[in-house]
Amino acid sequence: MLRSIFGTAQHYDWGDSVSIPLFMGMPLDGNTWAEMWFGTHHIAPSHIDKPDGPLLSSETGEMTMLVKLLACAKPLSLQTHPTTQQAIEGFAKENVASIALDSPHRMYRDASDKPELLIALTPFEALCGFQSAKQSTALLRTMNWHNEADVLETNGIQHYVEWAMQQSTPVVTDALPEWLATIASLHPLDPALRVAPLLHHVTLQPGEAISLPAGNLHAYIRGFGLEIMKSSDNVIRAGFTSKFVNVEELLSIVDFSSIDVPVIRPDANGQYASPTPAFGVQQIPWRDGTNVSASPVHRILFGPIQDEPMTSPPEMVLLPANEELELGDPNNSGGVLWIFTQN
Repeated sequence: MLRSIFGTAQHYDWGDSVSIPLFMGMPLDGNTWAEMWFGTHHIAPSHIDKPDGPLLSSETGEMTMLVKLLACAKPLSLQTHPTTQQAIEGFAKENVASIALDSPHRMYRDASDKPELLIALTPFEALCGFQSAKQSTALLRTMNWHNEADVLETNGIQHYVEWAMQQSTPVVTDALPEWLATIASLHPLDPALRVAPLLHHVTLQPGEAISLPAGNLHAYIRGFGLEIMKSSDNVIRAGFTSKFVNVEELLSIVDFSSIDVPVIRPDANGQYASPTPAFGVQQIPWRDGTNVSASPVHRILFGPIQDEPMTSPPEMVLLPANEELELGDPNNSGGVLWIFTQN
């Protein structure tokens, strides 16, 4: 039997006030709606059947997967996430140091990795992974950052980032790309400004995604999307934030390898390449009679997501383990269904 999932909103200041409530058919209340969490994470656990109903965990146990709606009106912090081994070691180290779990200086709040997949629901702008040093050097020179370009060309990506994170002087701002000018206007003296142009700048179209494995340095700039991740709260920040930045820890976690343009599209079966075996993501057409076959694991379903104008808001529901579902389409509305599988 399908169980409706009622998520928990997070009203961070970088969110917007309309995207999530309008999309989910909820009243506007003037708050910023940055995220809505669907899962069992202790910070914002979901309920089933009704907003004050039983906790989702009462049906599923603690889930290792977390699904979020994310509405980004302002750039988020530049950040990365640890591997499982790094998380185990970091969590133990901070416990030994008696750093409270709710301390602003705590980086490891659990012993899990935090791979993520972001799927755009509207055009979504983000930074994700390092370009080649050659590409970045050329970009820096178009920005009149000739000293930075020389450092990168001579020393390579890792040593450049180590150098950049020690700088405290303002950057030259007369020839910045629009996205970087926006960030610079908010964080004019942030050392991470010198790092951001080395990353791929992408604008995802609806249905496109970026994969964020451990060590991937990334930042969300603006847009509305779905984020699927391991249920962890381990964030190692690099900048664009008032929160704690530990440069030494950051440099030990970041993967400095250059990658190809990171945009991901679903395959012929609607499957997305996941950054981890821990969860799978599939998009299928919502059609009368389509069967979602049974699985030995719990799944979260989200849909139907329709082209504008939407005739009804989508629903987030739990399809319990070993149950199947035949889709109906009472409004003849079509659209797509998202299937999130915890492996």
